[in-house]
Amino acid sequence: MKQLLQNLRDGTTEVAEVPAPRAGPGEVLIRTRRSLVSAGTERMLVEFGRAGLIAKARQQPDKVRQVVDKVRTDGLIPTLEAVRAKLDQPLPLGYSSVGTVIEVGSGVSGLAPGDRVASNGRHAEIVCVPQNLCAKVPDAVGDEAAAFTVVGAIALQGIRLAAPTLGESVVVTGLGLIGLLTVQLLRSHGARVLGIDFDASRRALAEALGAQTIDAGTGDPVAAAEAFSRGRGVDAVIVTAATRSSEPMRQAARMCRKRGRVVLVGVAGLELSRADFYEKELTLQVSCSYGPGRYDPSYEEGGQDYPVGFVRWTAQRNFEAVLDMMADGRLDVGPLITHRFAIADAAKAYDVVGGAEPSLGILLEYPALDAAQTQETLARSLRVIGRAQAPEGKGAAVGVIGAGSYATQVLLPALKAAGADIRCIASRQGVSALHAARKFNIATTTTEAARIMADPDIGAVVIATRHNTHARFVVDALEAGKAAFVEKPLCLTPDELGKIEAAYAKASEAGAIPLLMVGFNRRFAPHVAKARTLLASVPGPKAMVLTVNAGAVPPDHWTQEPSAGGGRIVGEACHFIDLLRHLAGAPIAESSATFLRSAAGDTASLSLTFADGSIGTVHYLANGSRSFPKERLEIFAGGRILQLDNFRRMTGFGWPGFRSARLWRQDKGQRACVAAFLQALRGGGPAPIAFSELCEVSRVAIELARQRT
Repeated sequence: MKQLLQNLRDGTTEVAEVPAPRAGPGEVLIRTRRSLVSAGTERMLVEFGRAGLIAKARQQPDKVRQVVDKVRTDGLIPTLEAVRAKLDQPLPLGYSSVGTVIEVGSGVSGLAPGDRVASNGRHAEIVCVPQNLCAKVPDAVGDEAAAFTVVGAIALQGIRLAAPTLGESVVVTGLGLIGLLTVQLLRSHGARVLGIDFDASRRALAEALGAQTIDAGTGDPVAAAEAFSRGRGVDAVIVTAATRSSEPMRQAARMCRKRGRVVLVGVAGLELSRADFYEKELTLQVSCSYGPGRYDPSYEEGGQDYPVGFVRWTAQRNFEAVLDMMADGRLDVGPLITHRFAIADAAKAYDVVGGAEPSLGILLEYPALDAAQTQETLARSLRVIGRAQAPEGKGAAVGVIGAGSYATQVLLPALKAAGADIRCIASRQGVSALHAARKFNIATTTTEAARIMADPDIGAVVIATRHNTHARFVVDALEAGKAAFVEKPLCLTPDELGKIEAAYAKASEAGAIPLLMVGFNRRFAPHVAKARTLLASVPGPKAMVLTVNAGAVPPDHWTQEPSAGGGRIVGEACHFIDLLRHLAGAPIAESSATFLRSAAGDTASLSLTFADGSIGTVHYLANGSRSFPKERLEIFAGGRILQLDNFRRMTGFGWPGFRSARLWRQDKGQRACVAAFLQALRGGGPAPIAFSELCEVSRVAIELARQRT
């Protein structure tokens, strides 16, 4: 299918052929009929992409600080590689469309194939959208109007925050697409509206919609607002402009009456005068997109609606309200349409967006497909990118499931460096897999992991998806008779671990011992290998202290969600439990955890006792500074000490013949870990990490995480 993508490095757009997605649980698959290019919002993306590195850095100073911290801890070259990889990723464009439902996932209610719906779907022939970000389109609303639904909801949410009452005076600063929709919706609320903009044609449109206007370039907006409000000051200002200047917000404060309201819907500078807001007791609020539920994983991904008695207007209900106003004629978007392009010519639309030609609402049109054509498009969930390599033998190729940042920045380069024949890569939406296939010369890309499991030429599966899918894919691979490399963690719950053990035992009974590997790469790092060699010469138990400056992750991030990421102890600290288990060379006999009281509960001290008498402590800390190195390991044994700093430098104290070893760049053992897996795959030898150890570490991590409660 065709989908519009932007290159963040240079801002260019392309209409790419991408495998069609399929609906997962709680999702709706939609064949797009029209989608809207919002000139203001998407122009900012185009301009950012076209800007040079220095200009990009100036626009995102917070990202610059992160880069500087990473240079200090990881070094310059790894940081540059990470930045380049981020800029290489294609960005799917679009967020306001209308189409016909062709498939619904499990758990979806109220929608069925054949329904016409508005959603925040991308500019693509087929889109997969959470059910709470869809709304049925009334018969009285045409496709072109319905394509404005999501953008209209952005305007409506700003108005809900401003809370105008009948007869109040409201200023709208910035008469672009969202600003003009705001004007119409305010007029429907019974408000008096003053619009401010530099563009004469947009002011004329606002006047035709019932507003008074003033030229922002030649007039005095504050004086005009004073006159408009009969000398009282306006009741509210809604800023829908897109500018780096703080002047619109300063003007908004000066225009308002005492206890007036200022709502920022667009993008503007926020260098404000405290006195302007303090003396009038003004309310300032930044509007969050379509409304309550937006960016809430439980609402968007989990399908959990907010009770209407407590949250009357959610994102979805705002969609419905906009559609209702279109249906009865109170919202007319016809005058806002300036351009129409076929999806195949969508790149031309962005030439308009990024050029000097005036534009407002730009519609992209999609070909009408009958049921057979739609099914044919869906069947193309597998796309051939290039010619497959000649297989070394049946079952010799590798399939990769997941094409996120870690997969593209670490795992795929490691697989290529080890000479893997990567036959296919899968991702749910298809765009990231397409990018990875192009970058690493992978033969095919798909949106259906089942295709990889069913391919007889693929003998090994690399799993780099979200944590809550790991166990399922591992079991699928074992049942399909394939080797599996799964990025940590192996699983999230004792039940999942039991299913993996059962599948492993069943596969072992059927023939050769299965090859299963977890990406516990730190035990393969060169400094850790050296430490193991040195420790082998020292008898007796060891004491190990591992300090991990993990850094803060928001409590609502998916990795913190028990059902999605399992929490950071299971999801990441398992790495460090495995490292100490490897260095001790003995099973974990006892374990306990002490947690720091925090919202996320991801700062903890993990204590391990090993069967040989060794002890180990993992201080997993999420409350430190990112400018401090992430990991430090100290090992005390036989009157000697080893100190490993961030996998770059190891220092010995009291070791005959060893004082220090330093690497020119950080090496956490990722490539050696992948190479060891491929060597076992090709040679038929034992797994690099015993299955019993994988299960032991996973079980201990799960038990430690549960001690928080």
